[in-house]
Amino acid sequence: MSTHNGQSNATPTASQIGTRVWSYAGVCRDDGLSYMAYVEQLTFLLFLKMSDELTKPPYNQPSRIPKGKDESGTFACDWPSLLKLDGAELYTHYRRLLTALSGQKGLLGVIFKEAECKIKDPAKLRRLILDLIDRERWLSLDLDVKGVIYEELLSRSAAESTGGAGQYFTPRPIIQAIVDVMRPTPDDTIVDPAAGTGGFLTMAYESVLARHGKEMDKDQKRRIREDLVLAQELVPETARLCAMNLYLHGITGGKDELSTPVISGKSSLDSPPEKLYSMVLANPPFGKKQSFKTVNEEGKLESDEDVVVRDDFWESTANKQLNFVQHIFNLLKVNGRAGVVLPDNVLFEGGPGQKIRNELMKQCDVHTLLRLPTGIFYKPGVKANVLFFDRKPPQEKPWTKKLWVYDLRTNKHFTLKQHPIQRDDFDEFVDLYKPGAIHRRKPTWSEDSPEGRWRCYDYDELLKRDKLSLDLFWIKDDSLEDSADLPDPDVLAAEIVEDLQDALEQFGGIAESLSESTVKSKGT
Repeated sequence: MSTHNGQSNATPTASQIGTRVWSYAGVCRDDGLSYMAYVEQLTFLLFLKMSDELTKPPYNQPSRIPKGKDESGTFACDWPSLLKLDGAELYTHYRRLLTALSGQKGLLGVIFKEAECKIKDPAKLRRLILDLIDRERWLSLDLDVKGVIYEELLSRSAAESTGGAGQYFTPRPIIQAIVDVMRPTPDDTIVDPAAGTGGFLTMAYESVLARHGKEMDKDQKRRIREDLVLAQELVPETARLCAMNLYLHGITGGKDELSTPVISGKSSLDSPPEKLYSMVLANPPFGKKQSFKTVNEEGKLESDEDVVVRDDFWESTANKQLNFVQHIFNLLKVNGRAGVVLPDNVLFEGGPGQKIRNELMKQCDVHTLLRLPTGIFYKPGVKANVLFFDRKPPQEKPWTKKLWVYDLRTNKHFTLKQHPIQRDDFDEFVDLYKPGAIHRRKPTWSEDSPEGRWRCYDYDELLKRDKLSLDLFWIKDDSLEDSADLPDPDVLAAEIVEDLQDALEQFGGIAESLSESTVKSKGT
C-alpha cells in the first residue's frame, strides 16, 4: 500500500530495521570499531532516544536522564542535546555526556557503566544519531519488534566476531529448547548467575507471557516485569547489553528508576547468595581454571590459580564450572529447578569433581542430561551438555533414582555457518522429556534398538562407574567404523579446526602452568 506521494506507509519489519541498523556496522567497521563495540554505542544512543520519546505524548513522563556536571558547569545529557550539535562540538559533548551518565544508579548506571565514545569520526557519529536512530519512533514499535531487532544485532555480532559477543552469547535454539522443557510460570523467580547478553531470561519471560498471558491480570503482568528474572554479569560491557536486551523486552526489574534486573561487575562466585530462587537457567563461562593476575617484585605479571573457598561449597577448587555447579545448587530454593549448560569435564573430572557430582546426586534429583553436539558454540572445540536437576529437602537416602540421557552428539554434525543448529533439531528431546510428567518417560534405546538416543541409567549403575563419571554414550560412532559415513568435507574441516583450537588452548594452559611453576621453583 502506498501514500499519494509514492512513499510506503507500511511499518518496517523487525528484519528490515535490523538489516538497516546492521548496515551501519560496516561503516563503523572501516574505522576499526568492532561489531560488539558498535552494538554498545548503539545501546547508548537507543536508550537516550527512547527516554526522550517517553517525555512526549502520549506518555508525557518526566525525563529520566539527569543533567551532567563538570568543571565547566551543568549541561544537558538528553537526546535533544545531541541533535543540535555537529562536528567536534558533538564529539566533545557526547564524551562528556557518557562520563556523566556512567556514575548513575539503577538501570542507567548499568547501561552507561564505564561508557566511552569509540566512534572517533564526528561525521559518522552525527550520521548514526540522525539517519539511523532519530528517524525511527522506537516506542511505537511493539516489544516483540524491538526485542527481535536487538537479539538479531547480538546474534550477528557473535557470529561475525570471535572476539565479540560470541563468548557471552548462547545460541538461541539451545535456550529455546531448555526453556521449553523447564516451562517457567508466573509464580517463578528465575536467576542467571552468568547472564551474558540475557538470552535465557528474555526467553523465559517471553515463554511465561506466551503460555500464561491470557489468564494473567494487570498486577500479575506487572509482577513478572518487575520480579520474574534477575541477571548477574561480571563484565560491565556485556552487562549493559544484557540490561538493554531485557529493557527492550519490557523487563524493568523493579518499580522505580533505581531498579535494575541486572547486577553488573560483581562475580557470582564471590559470596553465598543473599536470596534463593525457584529456577536457575545458565550457561556459565567456559574455560576450566579460574586465575587472577598479580604483579611480582620484578614488575612482571604472574597468574595464580584462584581457588574459591566458601562455607556453603562442598569442595574448594579452581575449576570455574565446578564452582558454578555448587553456586547454582545454593541459589535454589527447596524444590527449585535448574537447567545448566556445562562442559564435558564437569561430568568426568576426578577429585573435587567426583565429590561434587556425588553430593549433587544425593541432595538433588539429577534427572536429565542432554549431550549437545559439537560445532554449535561460538567458542570452538566446546563439548557441552545440559544438566537438569531439582533441589530437594535433606534426607538420608540420595534423591537421584534415575538419570535419563539424550545423545544429540553422536553422528550429528553442525557448523555455525553452513549447517547451524535449529530449534526443530531438539524436537524429539523436548517431546521425550515429558515436562511435568517425568514418570511417564519411555526410553527409545534398548538391546534391540541400540541407535535409540534416549536412555535411562539407574543410580546404582552410576555409582559403579569410575569416578562416578556421567560421561555416558552408547551409540556407535559411524565415522569411526566407515569412512563412507564421514560428514561433508566442509563440516569435517570445521570439526578438525575446532578440535585443533581446543587442543591448542589446553596445551597453552599446560605451558603457562609449567612456566609459572618453573619461575616459582627458581625463586625459592
